[in-house]
Amino acid sequence: MKTLNEKVILVTGASRGIGAAIAQQLAGAGAKVIVNYAGNAASAEQTVLSIKAAGGEAIALQADVSQSAEVAALFDAAIKHYSRIDGLVNNAGIMITKLLKDTTDEDFIRQFEVNVKGTFNTLREAATKLADGGSIVNFSSTTTRAMMPTYSSYVATKGAVEQLTRVFAKEIGSRGINVNAVLPGPTNTELFTNGKPQELIDRLASLNAFNRIGEPEDIAPVVAFLLSDDAKWISGQTIGVNGAMA
Repeated sequence: MKTLNEKVILVTGASRGIGAAIAQQLAGAGAKVIVNYAGNAASAEQTVLSIKAAGGEAIALQADVSQSAEVAALFDAAIKHYSRIDGLVNNAGIMITKLLKDTTDEDFIRQFEVNVKGTFNTLREAATKLADGGSIVNFSSTTTRAMMPTYSSYVATKGAVEQLTRVFAKEIGSRGINVNAVLPGPTNTELFTNGKPQELIDRLASLNAFNRIGEPEDIAPVVAFLLSDDAKWISGQTIGVNGAMA
């Protein structure tokens, strides 16, 4: 069943990992997908090619979400190509894990620039450029529910995203647009596994009910549902997708 048939959906940070899995899931459900990427054009094009090979429709568009002018241009280019945008997935993000005492100003600022300002920039554009009746899914993290050392600055950014989600849902609901946030737990992506020894990954996996870390394909169907018309009465919510970790 094509639950997203003909919907045009913009996915930020969609060149790989969870973003790429989401883009493929949405296209499989009938959506026309804009695969946004910041710098990895080759991976973005590979995502587009995989979607087209499966019979879907997608284009790749570059933009650094932390730059407001680039985000405005991203929305305008997507609308020029597809005439409208029905859905937005704010997946782009970075994670730097250090003890708070070791976190530099640069670490702190960079994460807020991408994770918070990036989400703010796209929401501000969506306020006037997303089609009436559309849907938005922001990405937070299960780390907002788990007191995990070394995640202090990262979790601060995701807490901010959750508050943006709640307030913006009420601001834009008059146009029939629903806004939610998903909170993945540890997921098998480069963003999460990079630099982590296997014993740490195994320990984190043991914190949920299924004794494994998630896969991008565990997250993508939840996002697709939240973008569908079946989820229109869900708004302003933070939804854990974490195997009962927290």
